[in-house]
Amino acid sequence: MKLYADSARVEEVVPMLQDGLIAGVTSNPTILHRDGRTRAELPELYEAFAEAGAGEIFMQATGGDRAQLLADAERIAAFGELAVVKLPATPAGFRVAATLVRRDVRVLLTAVYSLAQTAYAGSLGVDYIAPYYGRIVDSGADGLATITRMERILAPTRTRTLVASVRSAEAAATLALNGATHLTAGVPVLEAMLVDPETEATASEFERIAR
Repeated sequence: MKLYADSARVEEVVPMLQDGLIAGVTSNPTILHRDGRTRAELPELYEAFAEAGAGEIFMQATGGDRAQLLADAERIAAFGELAVVKLPATPAGFRVAATLVRRDVRVLLTAVYSLAQTAYAGSLGVDYIAPYYGRIVDSGADGLATITRMERILAPTRTRTLVASVRSAEAAATLALNGATHLTAGVPVLEAMLVDPETEATASEFERIAR
């Protein structure tokens, strides 16, 4: 499994990248706003994450229409070879994704909720889709079953699922157990995945005996 930090906070992401704990970084306009960043700072964030060792840096394009969305996507792609352009899985987003794929630009379609959207994304050959696991559960659907079906649809294609809206270490483990290979979560969730009380107790015992 590859794990990514869903964050625009340089101070929390860079140490994880430098320690080799995550494969890369994801963000979107909501995360930028939450973390006190602006879209004007995307180039600065890209450079900070790239220098720290990110393998992939996912940044979301925005635009009021198809032309604006494409222009912003091209701007993000120009940041460097680590950039993966995120596009909303709207009709305009699918059309821009198709254009970018033909230009060999790496693309993720985000906020994917349905199996039909999943099938279409696979047919276009985008690199990733990002289904929102937590929000799917919130809607009353079976989130795990939905993600599993998406993975089944995409199995014959080059498109992979990067599961987002993962709100706990337990959810991450359940997704991994059921075959998820790429997952993004907030840094608190990632840090919680590293900790188990029994492990901490055993490690403390080792240290006590070693003294």
